[in-house]
Amino acid sequence: MAVSVRDVALAASVSVGTVSNVLNRPDKVAPATVERVLAAIQELGFVRNDAARQLRAGRSRSIGLVVLDVRNPFFTDIARGAENRAAEDGMNVLLGNSDESQARETSYLDSFEEQRVHGLVVSPLDEDLTRFARLAERGTPVVLVDRESPEESLSSVAVDDVEGGALAVEHLLSIGRRRIAFVGGPHGIRQVADRLEGARKAIEQVPDATLEVVATTSLSVLEGRRAGEALRERAAADRPDAVFAANDLLATGVLQALVMMGGLAVPDDIALIGYDDIDFAQAAVVPLSSIRQPAVLMGYTAVDLLMRETSDAASDSAPERQHVVFRPELVVRESTGGVS
Repeated sequence: MAVSVRDVALAASVSVGTVSNVLNRPDKVAPATVERVLAAIQELGFVRNDAARQLRAGRSRSIGLVVLDVRNPFFTDIARGAENRAAEDGMNVLLGNSDESQARETSYLDSFEEQRVHGLVVSPLDEDLTRFARLAERGTPVVLVDRESPEESLSSVAVDDVEGGALAVEHLLSIGRRRIAFVGGPHGIRQVADRLEGARKAIEQVPDATLEVVATTSLSVLEGRRAGEALRERAAADRPDAVFAANDLLATGVLQALVMMGGLAVPDDIALIGYDDIDFAQAAVVPLSSIRQPAVLMGYTAVDLLMRETSDAASDSAPERQHVVFRPELVVRESTGGVS
């Protein structure tokens, strides 16, 4: 049977209110009494129910973070940045992995709202952001991460993925590649669509360049390997001379299919560039060129915006919505013939 505050009060010969003061406002209690109550807590093995206490206060000390794919180190880094900022205010981060599933994303949003989290940081799956606006209207602040928000009611932190896609393809064009394949999907994910848009803008500037789209069902290594195998099986004249993968996991799969399983040379036969610049990109069998996003900083900034909004709400002033957009950075390594 769990030990209650009343049990502690009886053991220490004090009132329940005094035990509560020792737990929450020890400066209001005489030192000798504090010592007696703490001794009773230790002897009985009392564990305070912080969840109940926080719910009574109206909001918990936890922040919900929902990401697209926790297997992707990019989102792991976002979570690390979010935790770093949350810890500065004594907060915890509860991580939800939507795994690119609308049903799972909705389930996490409902669960976190029921738990009355302090707020939510979400990397949304699709274009419909109205449910996030409704969450904010019902009292659960939401900040989007890795997605720009067209909604005035939602703050957001993102990277300019259109610029990033253009940077990747401009680099491939600059090393003389003209038959470029974009490997990525689903295209309903805004980040994928924006990177493809940027790639197309870069291609349009070079008359003899072409862009082929190789769709994938997810942003995983296995899907990248499947796409790479399909490209490898083509006759040499029909293959692209460069691949822009929508993220580094896809690029890793393409690299495995071309080099480790197919005997093609990267970059001599096919140059390859990814996106995100995860740690593994530099350690790949052929180190990957990539478009770098400041993932840790993005997670940190998203929680910082959330804390500012909740602080404004607590002071009865209108929360200030902000939209932070970071610039992507080209990182050149051996997979496109250079070293950064």
